[in-house]
Amino acid sequence: MNISSLRPAAIAVATTGIEPEFDRPRPERLVNGNPQRTTWNVYANPSGEVFAGIWSSEAGSWRIEMGPTEDEFFFVVQGRCRLIAEDSIAEAGPGQSLVIPAGFKGTFEVVEAMTKHYMIVDRKQAAGRSTL
Repeated sequence: MNISSLRPAAIAVATTGIEPEFDRPRPERLVNGNPQRTTWNVYANPSGEVFAGIWSSEAGSWRIEMGPTEDEFFFVVQGRCRLIAEDSIAEAGPGQSLVIPAGFKGTFEVVEAMTKHYMIVDRKQAAGRSTL
């Protein structure tokens, strides 16, 4: 048996051959505008804990709330965004990255129409494990 056949293959993160999903922020979360967002979900691991793809949005802003076990890393390809929390603001443009940590509550503002590459990790809680 060839050991290389036991390794999973790398996956190119591209929109080719992937059907995009279109949505808009839920009305109760809108802060400014009503931007259309487009998502190309390129990868989901078998356990359903890791997701990766490409996301783009028109300018606008809406409230977000990350789950208690959900972290997102993203790299801005074009455009500009801000993450606004109660006590801080983080901004990113082309070539820059941000992390949205688990439990984050705030506003996601797309200042200039943007595209990002993202990875979301949503850790499943083990049965009987405390979340304290």
